[in-house]
Amino acid sequence: MNSRILTIALALFTVVSFSQTDKRLKGIEKQFNSVLESTKAAGFAVAIVEGDKIIYAKGFGYSDYENKVPVNANTLFAIGSSTKAFTSALLGLLREDEKLSFDDNPRKHIPELEFYNNDMNNNIIIKDLMRHSTGLPRHDGSWYFFPTYNKDSLLARIKYQEPFTGLRQQWYYNNFGFLAQGIITEKITGKSWEENIEEHFFKPLGMDRSNTMIDGMKTSTNVAFGYTLDADRNIKKTDYYDIAGMSPAGSINSSVNDMSKWLITWINDGKYGEAQIIPENYIKEAMSSQMVVSGGTPSKDLPNVQFANYGYGWFLHSYKGHYVVEHGGNIDGFSANVAFYPSDKLGIVVLANQNGSAVPNLIRNIVADHMLKVDKTEWAKKHKEDTEKALKAMEEAEKDTEVSNVKNTRPSHTLLDYTGTYEHKGYGKFEIIVENDSLFSELNGERIYLNHFHYDTFELLDVKDGKVDTTGIGKSVKMTFSANDAGDIDYGKIAIEPMTDAIAFKRTPNSIDVDTETLEQYVGKYDLMGTEIKAYIKDENVLYVFVPNQPEYALIPTAVHKFNFKTLEGFKVEFIETDGKIDQVKFIQPNGTFVAKRKIED
Repeated sequence: MNSRILTIALALFTVVSFSQTDKRLKGIEKQFNSVLESTKAAGFAVAIVEGDKIIYAKGFGYSDYENKVPVNANTLFAIGSSTKAFTSALLGLLREDEKLSFDDNPRKHIPELEFYNNDMNNNIIIKDLMRHSTGLPRHDGSWYFFPTYNKDSLLARIKYQEPFTGLRQQWYYNNFGFLAQGIITEKITGKSWEENIEEHFFKPLGMDRSNTMIDGMKTSTNVAFGYTLDADRNIKKTDYYDIAGMSPAGSINSSVNDMSKWLITWINDGKYGEAQIIPENYIKEAMSSQMVVSGGTPSKDLPNVQFANYGYGWFLHSYKGHYVVEHGGNIDGFSANVAFYPSDKLGIVVLANQNGSAVPNLIRNIVADHMLKVDKTEWAKKHKEDTEKALKAMEEAEKDTEVSNVKNTRPSHTLLDYTGTYEHKGYGKFEIIVENDSLFSELNGERIYLNHFHYDTFELLDVKDGKVDTTGIGKSVKMTFSANDAGDIDYGKIAIEPMTDAIAFKRTPNSIDVDTETLEQYVGKYDLMGTEIKAYIKDENVLYVFVPNQPEYALIPTAVHKFNFKTLEGFKVEFIETDGKIDQVKFIQPNGTFVAKRKIED
């Protein structure tokens, strides 16, 4: 404990020395504290780089809000998508070694990779993955709600993810493109993405505190916990989110002191000290415009923003006449911004332990105003005004949601009919069950309550500490069920990707275990209007039916006396019991229900 206090004291002494000797930063900490107050953030850290030196690094607020543990320049935060520049830089190294070309089709290096259609399969190049120009939307629900550590398993989902526009027609952010880049580095080097990041960047830059997995946060000292604001804008602790196999898109955890070394490398054409960490030609290309993010002229509110483009893992725009290369990062409980101004040899990194926070951008802009000697904006005041407007807009949105809810409607089926396994190959699989006359599910280990909204639409509400989070009503994700021609629930559709139609998860009814002795009661011959139908057991306890001139059909038990055809959607069988014996069977199919009577055996 004493050594920890000494470390913090030394860090603070160094920081105070910087702020006292650099007159450009006079009064800046008062503004930092104003931002901390106006945003209600738990804490943040900021570092400023100029040339090849860190001129300021300090923490504000708390890494552990409950126990009032202060943030310092070595506190670890999740940096989220600020990871992306690291991933693309690995490809820069491989290109320098002539192991690949950015014009290669990614399938050259990952033969098993498939996209939604042949145009994408044949024409996407690695550069499209690096600059978000594949035509795919985000499809983030796929990895966020259905995580896995198996990168290849995640990659296989891309084949089933629908694009919303043509190749290179529009920029659109997509994390799967960076997953693919990470896998390319693994295929070529024979090492994991995590090992490559450690070997090529963390070790040579002396980023000794940084790591690439959430376990690194859990087992390290001097780490920040993540926080969010609840419905009443009170600070609330959140669990760490394990990004798992999607790591190349955003899994790095770091401190502002460590990230300053990364910035120094970029500001100095890829060199850190005497070592060339990243090829200079890649540096220049990565921070140059590779894709237009959005077109248009400067707005009245932002007259000094002249363009909005993307390089390789970096956003590019202008700030009050100065060229900015930056990338934010957001993951549960954390927000980040890593930025540099190449012409000014200036770098700024801000890491905050607040979910979806404005803090990183506000602090970055405050620092830029001081360091670039431009007209200063009252960013804390502006944020407060913008927040008030946003809260009013949310209230109006809630009113609109209330109107859209059709009152006094009921589901078209009994709750049991909605149960089963739901799957989309581009996303994942989940199960819906009935408990205490209510529908429940589980996504990424989180219990979900399906609250009836109207008709066959349900809201997916979180269950926290055994209680349904009713504050999410009207704001939650909704699931709408559909039925096939036979009247069975066949799909659950969830609008989790705004650029495409709702994602349709195909339902498979839950099956039950039935022993051989129970199945024996169904075995026999049945007469259907003169046609003999046979029911028999084979393949280790599987019941089959055979209709002349048709293939035999395996049946899946779903309830007492009820079965579904294994290979035919919308086709069901129900055996009828009279006086303790099975004497009829109903064939329920889209074109009608047909009853066959059991034949008396000789």
